[in-house]
Amino acid sequence: MNREIQAVGLDIGTSRVRCVVGEASENGAAMNILGFGAAESRGLRRGVVTTTDTIVESIKKAVEDAERMSGLAIHDATINLSGEHLRGENKSGVVAVAGAGREISTEDVERAVESASAMQLPAGWEIVDRLPQEFIVDGQDGIVEPIGMRGARLESRIHVVTSPSAGRQNILKAIHRAGLEVEQMMLEPLAAAQSTLTDDDKEYGCALVNIGAEVTSLMIFRRGAVQHTAVFPFGGMHFTKDIAVGLRVSIPEAAKIKHFYGCVAGFLMNADERREIIEITPVGRSETRQLSKEILC
Repeated sequence: MNREIQAVGLDIGTSRVRCVVGEASENGAAMNILGFGAAESRGLRRGVVTTTDTIVESIKKAVEDAERMSGLAIHDATINLSGEHLRGENKSGVVAVAGAGREISTEDVERAVESASAMQLPAGWEIVDRLPQEFIVDGQDGIVEPIGMRGARLESRIHVVTSPSAGRQNILKAIHRAGLEVEQMMLEPLAAAQSTLTDDDKEYGCALVNIGAEVTSLMIFRRGAVQHTAVFPFGGMHFTKDIAVGLRVSIPEAAKIKHFYGCVAGFLMNADERREIIEITPVGRSETRQLSKEILC
């Protein structure tokens, strides 16, 4: 099949593994989806591999479904990097411009970024991404692209994201055992931001909260760059378990109630929605009971 530009994304989550195949549209402004596959995720807890064999089978199932729909053989993919141990820190570094005529080169920028990233890490941890916030040339701040400018002193301000190296290595091992190569690893909060936020959102300031099954990520943007990253060890499954305990229903039933009737805040519902009646069947009982949607929320 003659398709030139293709992209494969593999999202390995705690509850689901999803694979999507796309190609650029004719005008290049959007992506045409060619195939999609999903499978129940097993062998992952809070973004960390717990059983390699089972997560490999989940990956294979999602990829096979995407291959069947798209008619393409998938060999490599861009995958997400997540987990409750991701940490973000803001760092700065400074170097003297070494280029001819004091013109800032790519090498100068790389040295400035490396200078800012020079940090003492705990044993077993590694830097997984360096996200430039701004550059300062001879005291002039707010510079996004300093290459080609002239100056004697180049300072960089970088958002550095770190994580235990074992988490990334175990995900890579699972990907390889599933018969795939990793084209690129991308921070999951950053991928979510790129798919949902506009340039104005990032420039004027916003917080992106991405609630997964067992982890919730927070990424804060200002002046077009990442200012803060944090991951919390709770997610949608915690809401499901609260519903299951509060209403005395099974976990699958609680998940259905959450998906079909859940609302994050009561003030978002109108009067009719508040009075809407939900029928539930508690565990161990045959008779149903009723409650209003307002009580659920």
